Order: sequence, then C-alpha cells, then structure tokens
Amino acid sequence: MEIAALVLAAGEGTRMKSDVPKVLHPLLDRPILAYPLDCIREAGITRAVVVIGHGADRVESYLSTRGVEIAVQDSQLGTGHAVMSAASLLEGFEGTVLVVSGDTPFLRSDTVRALAEHHVARGAAATILTSRPPDPHGYGRIIRDESGNVTKIVEHKDATKEQLAIAETNSSIYCFEAARLLPAVGKLDTNNVQGEYYLTDVIELLVEAGEVVAAFETEDRTETMGINSRAQLAEALSILQRRINDRWMEEGVTIMAPDQAWIGKDVTIGRDTWVGPQTLLLGSTSIGRGCTIGPNAQVIDSVVGDAVLIEQAKVRESRIESEATVGPFCSLRPGTVLGTGAKAGTFVEMKQTEVGAGAKVPHLSYMGDATIGEGANVGAGTITCNYDGVHKYPTVIEKDAFIGSDTMLIAPVRVGEGAVTGAGSAISKDVPPDALAVERGEQKNVEDWAKRKRSTGDGKKQANG
Repeated sequence: MEIAALVLAAGEGTRMKSDVPKVLHPLLDRPILAYPLDCIREAGITRAVVVIGHGADRVESYLSTRGVEIAVQDSQLGTGHAVMSAASLLEGFEGTVLVVSGDTPFLRSDTVRALAEHHVARGAAATILTSRPPDPHGYGRIIRDESGNVTKIVEHKDATKEQLAIAETNSSIYCFEAARLLPAVGKLDTNNVQGEYYLTDVIELLVEAGEVVAAFETEDRTETMGINSRAQLAEALSILQRRINDRWMEEGVTIMAPDQAWIGKDVTIGRDTWVGPQTLLLGSTSIGRGCTIGPNAQVIDSVVGDAVLIEQAKVRESRIESEATVGPFCSLRPGTVLGTGAKAGTFVEMKQTEVGAGAKVPHLSYMGDATIGEGANVGAGTITCNYDGVHKYPTVIEKDAFIGSDTMLIAPVRVGEGAVTGAGSAISKDVPPDALAVERGEQKNVEDWAKRKRSTGDGKKQANG
C-alpha cells in the first residue's frame, strides 16, 4: 500500500490573533506543525506534501529541514482549494492520499495505520476518521443513511438543527484514493455559507458516483482535536503534559507535581529520578537514573548522568556527568561539561567550560571558555576575564589548583597543577605548577583616621588633604 500524506497548513488561524502562523505556535518545545509531521513519519509514510499559505515564508523556512514537498495556496479559499493547490505534485500518483490538518498534535501513528488498513479492507474511495467529542461545536457532522453508510459531511455553519444534534463528527483526517480524489476536487464549487471550496463536499460527490465511503471512529477523542485559539492551545498543552508525565511515572520516575512539570516528547528519563515542581525538561535532553531535578529547574538539549542534583538552575546544551551537583541559582550555558562529582554551585555561570572530575566552582563565579582540571577548587567571586570586546580567550586551571576568592583570571592565562592564587588577585601571567601567585596593591593603614573623623567631622577633608 503506497501512501502519500497531504498536510493542510495554510490557514491564518484568525482566532489566535497573532502575527505568527498558527501552525508555528509552540506547543511545549516544538511548533504545532511538528506533531502531525512526526506522526506521519512514525506511521512509516515517507512522502509528505505540506500546503502552506498564510505566513508562507516562515512556514517554508521551518519546513526546510523536514524533508517534505511544499505546495503554496496563494488564497485561502477552503480545504478543497488547498488540495487543488497540491494537485500538480500529486499528479500521476496512484496510491492512497492521507489528508491531515497541520493543527492536530495528538494524532497517533497507530491510528493512522489502522485508518489506512480499514480504508483498504473496505475497498473505499474515501475513509473518514471520526470521533464523538463532548462538545461538537464547530465540527462537521457525519451524515449516514438508514443502513449506516456515510452519505455526506455537513459543516457546522451549514447544518440544520437536526444535523447539529448528531454526535459523530468529522476530524478533517481522511484517506482518499488519489485517482478518485483529484477528479472530484475539480468539481467542487463555493455554493455554501463560507463561499469556499469544501473538501468535505468530495464525500457527497463520491457517494453520488457510486463509490464506497467508509468511516473509522477513534476512541481517543483528543486525537482529532484541532487548535484554533489561544485557549485551545493551552488546553492542548495540558493534555500533552499529562500524557507525557503519566508515561514517565509508569516507567518509574517520580513527578512531585505533574501539573507543574513540562517534559518534551523527545526527553528520556531514567528510573528513580525525582522531578520537582516548576521544572522544564525540553528538547533532546537525556536524564539518567536516580537524579534529583528541581524544583525550579530548566534542562534543555542536554545530557545528564546518574545521581545528578540540579536545583533551581538552568542548563542548556551542556553535559553533566554522574554525581555532579548544579545550583541553586546556577546557569550552565552551551558547551559546558561537568565531570563526575563536579560542582557548579550557587550563583555560578558557565559557558564553553569543562570542569574535571571532583572539581568545584562553589559560588558567585563566572567561568567562560575555561578548562578546569580534576580536583581543582575555584573560590567565591572568581571571574575569567575572557573577552576583550573583539575576541575571546581561554583560561586553563590545571589539576588540584586552588583559586583564591575574588581572583580575576585575565585570559589567555594558565594556572599550573597544584598552584594557588591569593584572594583578590588579578592574574594576567601564567602561574607555574605548585606556585603561589599574588597580585595586590600595597595596603596602607592611617592610624586613628576613623577616630578623628568621628570627633571632628572632617575626616574626609583630612583623607583628601
């Protein structure tokens, strides 16, 4: 069975009231459009044609890495017109066309396969995926004859009072035989309330031509849910959040407050990991076993080993080895690597920095473009001065070095193995192994200065005099 998917993603989504095309609005860590495209791929369908229109340049830019064909619907004149816009790309195709809306994020690949199998088994020219939502407002109704055969679909705005009482609704997801679909689309007209070409009218045309039209009902009503407003986007996020979190809890992950944890579709988590409230795990993130993540943590596109603690911290495009500690109030920016048992502590920021096993940057420090050796200790308030306004330079702190508090490491600079820097030093020259480097201005004490100020009130004058 040869299948090509046709994804309708041209609509403006006027109820979103946005300059962003509806299908590009983010749902968790990816645009809405990514979900049906992923579903199609997971169902084993290798050819996809996406019809774009509103915000075409932005949608096409997103699709540039998705390996799909693109058709442009210059004027959004309905779903039937969208299929017309893709007709030239489907010309000569003799298989089944799966039509999917670009705003249906919950469609499952198993359902797509079952729909296609039902379509073939019935020898149908068209098969409609249907559902019975608790609130069918806005959905087209499935009209059947006395024998239960599908005769047509009536759009909500064109339905009579009796037809609106029908519970079974159209999902706007179909299988069509290409040889039947394209000629029927060419016969559509705009004789309806909207003045548009309805793809749903193809069903009635096929029935009138004596073709078999089948229906396949999904038991999961959320699968056919579309997103047309900000409220529906929020509802979709809640559904997706709960679906993903339930799966991980079944796999042995503790999520303390499931309604306050957001986990992306591609994230993986090891068993016995604890996820705290207000935690986001997004992108291509992998979390090991027995970790504590949160509360108030963000981990994005990062790899985390086993038994890691990340508390009130943000981690992006970084790697954290087992038994390392991050936070609280820590920011690990792209390119950071924490070795086994390493620590990036309170109010620490790192970027493009590698911290060796057991090394510590406990608090109030910035490490940028740095390499920190095993067992090294970086004191509070230490900063790598790595940027001169034009170029960035590296800092190397070798194994077992001890960096005194409030040290300025003026890159490029190297502190040798086992070396020590004195607190408050500005180190601009390399420090040999096992050496002590101290750079401070000479301290001057003025005897009785404070006493005289208190008694005369002119301490400042004396000090400046």
